[in-house]
Amino acid sequence: MRGPLRPFQHGQYRLLTGSLTASMLGEGLWLMAMVWQVIALDGKAGELSIVSTGAAVGMVATVLLGGVIADRVPQRRVLLTTEIILAVAAMVIAALALTGVIEIWHLAVVAFVRGIGSGFYYPAYSAMLPSIVPADHLLAANGVEGVLRPVVMQAAGPAIASFLVAAQSPATALAVGAGTQVVATIFLVFMRSVPLRRDQSEGDTSHPVKSMAKDLRDGFIYMLKTPWLLATLLFASLMILVTMGPMEVLIPFAVKDGAGGGPKEHAIVMAAFGISGALASLVMASRKLPKRYLTTMNLMWGLACLPFILIGVASNIWLIVLAAFILGALFSAPMVIWGTLLQRRVPPELLGRVSSLDFFVSLVFMPVSMALAGPVSVAIGLTPTFILAGILPLPIAIIAILLARMPADELAHPLDHEPTPNPSLQPTTPNTTRP
Repeated sequence: MRGPLRPFQHGQYRLLTGSLTASMLGEGLWLMAMVWQVIALDGKAGELSIVSTGAAVGMVATVLLGGVIADRVPQRRVLLTTEIILAVAAMVIAALALTGVIEIWHLAVVAFVRGIGSGFYYPAYSAMLPSIVPADHLLAANGVEGVLRPVVMQAAGPAIASFLVAAQSPATALAVGAGTQVVATIFLVFMRSVPLRRDQSEGDTSHPVKSMAKDLRDGFIYMLKTPWLLATLLFASLMILVTMGPMEVLIPFAVKDGAGGGPKEHAIVMAAFGISGALASLVMASRKLPKRYLTTMNLMWGLACLPFILIGVASNIWLIVLAAFILGALFSAPMVIWGTLLQRRVPPELLGRVSSLDFFVSLVFMPVSMALAGPVSVAIGLTPTFILAGILPLPIAIIAILLARMPADELAHPLDHEPTPNPSLQPTTPNTTRP
């Protein structure tokens, strides 16, 4: 197997990817079904903000603990426990919806539980991946995840959910989503446990709480002492502050109120975002890491936000689709670089904690963004809110690149490229093998 298919020669990876695919499909079904369940309950942007904020709060509240656990407990056990809890929560909300007794607060509670699950799932997944595939397959493996996320979670899941909502009801889509979570759990049952990539021979005789606090402190110290990591995470947190609320909360209303669309048009927009993200991830996974991997990654994220301006001013659904297509490509391609960068440059014994810090620092403003999106759009208007989300991230990205001296760092630490030779260190004798 070559190119992005390289990791599939490993049986453990095939099972893990099967579980990830089913879990992402469930997430995509949930995202679309939840939106239209809120609308079916006569909810507005404010109510949708409450439900979306629940997921963000759950993730931010637990992701640091999730990183510590991922470096101390076999990651398969963490993933399996998480999927069982998510499956139970999905079945409960589906039952409430099918029986007609569902309320907004039920959706908010389940969103909170799903956020908690994400806080434990992704640090464990990131820490486990280098244990089941070799280093030279990590870019391809992260590319596969980059393809699955937009195709399955942002395109297939919402498309299936929109069909079910239109043909039946949001409750039907929630029920199908519960089934996919059960499938994700079954894949993990068949996986073997993977040893931790951490030397625990010395042991830690301190109180478990103190020991875990020390682990967390070590992760923070590494982040603060690593300029490229700290600067990227700070930039990502500010970018998410201004973009995540408009993306998750306001795009459905831009489709509905600005372009006169409904569930089908919303699904088309999300499908455009997902398909372009998948194509961009596939291209990135088939190549070597860029030589200027830090600069390329941050600039692409900054440029990715500009299409929000088009979404804000569009009165035609196809303009929103075009903007979503560009957004998806420029958001997803750098994610392949970022996942590989963490797994290649972060020490193995710290990877779970650094991955959790990645989620925490990047997403710490997500609840704020979700909560503010509705009120801000009411105060200044939907269009100005999208314009601000499109304009602000690019200059922040440039500042982060310059302050952290990323161009010098990426040349000093090449990945998949030979170091740039220093002329002052070259031998002075002539090379007689070349003309």
